[in-house]
Amino acid sequence: MDTGDTAWLLVCAGLVMLMTPALALFYGGMVQGKNVLSTFMHSFFALGLVSVQFVLVGYSLCFGPSWHGVIGGLDFAGLSGLEDAALSADVKVPQLAFVAFQCMFAVIAPALISGAYAERMRFSAYVLFTLGWTTLVYDPIAHWSWQADGWLMKLGAIDFAGGTVVHLSSGVSALVVALVLGKRRGYPSTRHPPHDLTMTVLGAGILWFGWFGFNAGSALGANGLAARALLNTHVAAAAGALAWVLFEGARIKKVTMLGFASGLVAGLVAITPAAGFVSPMSALAIGGIAGAVCYGAVLAKARLGYDDALDAFGVHGVGGATGALLTGFLARAVDNKGLGGGLELAGNQVIAIAAAGAWAAIVTFVLLKVIDLVIGLRVDAEVEHDGLDGALHGESAYGSPSGTAHGT
Repeated sequence: MDTGDTAWLLVCAGLVMLMTPALALFYGGMVQGKNVLSTFMHSFFALGLVSVQFVLVGYSLCFGPSWHGVIGGLDFAGLSGLEDAALSADVKVPQLAFVAFQCMFAVIAPALISGAYAERMRFSAYVLFTLGWTTLVYDPIAHWSWQADGWLMKLGAIDFAGGTVVHLSSGVSALVVALVLGKRRGYPSTRHPPHDLTMTVLGAGILWFGWFGFNAGSALGANGLAARALLNTHVAAAAGALAWVLFEGARIKKVTMLGFASGLVAGLVAITPAAGFVSPMSALAIGGIAGAVCYGAVLAKARLGYDDALDAFGVHGVGGATGALLTGFLARAVDNKGLGGGLELAGNQVIAIAAAGAWAAIVTFVLLKVIDLVIGLRVDAEVEHDGLDGALHGESAYGSPSGTAHGT
């Protein structure tokens, strides 16, 4: 085993784990004060639920021996046979270190979707949806993209750290959830302003920090590739934030803190599939384009009339697709086994975007309909009015818990 590479991967697993509590802060600050803890729960509970699923079957479905390039078998269920193994002959790190790293990706992916259904989904429905989505959407797409025999990997589509696997899939699913679940009470005539922007900004800052592990850790070693991915991650976030507030300032004559935070996340999302494949100058371009495109997508939400409460689709879905497509044009041949940016690689990226997006949308829709039929998706109107924290969890972030137990 290479101790330096192992240490780097273990540190990066910790950084990516920190991103899920950071997401709780980022989303929690944007909801009403009566729904803060329920929003936090959507991220923190995933740390428990998805981690257990990943150890039991998720890792095996993602990275086990392939069944026709579609899904892994159960050879590694319960992490069977992995305890003393290196990841590969070329990557001399313990396979369990890779398991831990990948587990954190699996955790945050369904948590990202919660931005679409904040303030109105039953907790029991959330649990079933998160478990089902991870198993039926995330695990297959991860296998397609990252397992050596996965069909998208063999096609030649590239995704360095999860732009398609994590962000596109969760963002598209978020749009489907928003459409199926329906709008929040009174939306859009009744405003639902963020209750604590300082919490959101703190979450954005920690996400920026944790994303270094997300992207640079995907090099699977302490090496030049990790250094390039880390720098590209940083400059894309900076460019995304600046581009967002530039367009925002031109439109409303103000530069907002929420806009800066949203723009930096858009840049981080878009550079994720490209981080190890492009130059720093290309990373600047990707971040800047994503900041502008995602700002436009968020504005379009109001015109189209759907209620993606915290813009999970506008930032992660649109940002993930933008980054994946730009990777197809800007990837350097020297970093991608001789195939550089151009029509061939861009075509492969379009196929990956379409396949992952379609699979996520169809399976999410069916899963939601089944859950709604069995236990119901949405809380009662009374609970939505009073707030989910007291009604579903018997707690309050800022005072005595209120509400009833309806709609749990």
